[in-house]
Amino acid sequence: MAEAGLRELYIDELKDLYSAENQLVKALPKMAKASSSDELREGFEEHLEQTKGHVQRLEQIFQNLKESPKGKKCAGMDGLIKEGGEAIDEDYEGAVMDAALIGAAQRVEHYEIAAYGTAFAFAELLGESEHAALLKETLQEEKETDEKLTELSEEINSQAHDMNAEDEDEDEDESADSEDDEEQIEMEEDEEIKAGSDSGKKTGSVSKKGRKSPRHAA
Repeated sequence: MAEAGLRELYIDELKDLYSAENQLVKALPKMAKASSSDELREGFEEHLEQTKGHVQRLEQIFQNLKESPKGKKCAGMDGLIKEGGEAIDEDYEGAVMDAALIGAAQRVEHYEIAAYGTAFAFAELLGESEHAALLKETLQEEKETDEKLTELSEEINSQAHDMNAEDEDEDEDESADSEDDEEQIEMEEDEEIKAGSDSGKKTGSVSKKGRKSPRHAA
């Protein structure tokens, strides 16, 4: 009974992976399209083809088990893809968008690494050596993809940081220009007030000089 229970759990894990991989097949083209880095875009496109191969391996395992791979939706992958979609919908640009995409992709990879590691361990315990070999091959590819993303992130994150620093410098320059404009306006207003005051004094002076004494007038 213990072995039957583990076999059922193993099949359930495989169905979860099958759903996850098929969801990823639909999501990767969107991530590739949103990438501004050619290297990152090519990486997503390459992993898309890899993921299609992962689906085929799982189908091979299910065929061997005489089980259907369908009937379950992977909620974990669904949530991760939705998070990645939210990043795409943000108004990030250039390297900042690429950094967000790498973060989303690595969360997916870590999830798959954990899931394939579990399925591989179950296959070995159940004596399914052929399955174990296929799962190990996919597991290794997921790890390699994660390593490539890490390497890419070093350069892209640095570019994103530089973009942020440039934006901050521009904001500071705009703020300084705004302060200069305000000071200029205040100086002009002060000059106008002073000019108006001087004009008033001169008018008053002329008025006093031009006024005749009532006695003289008489």
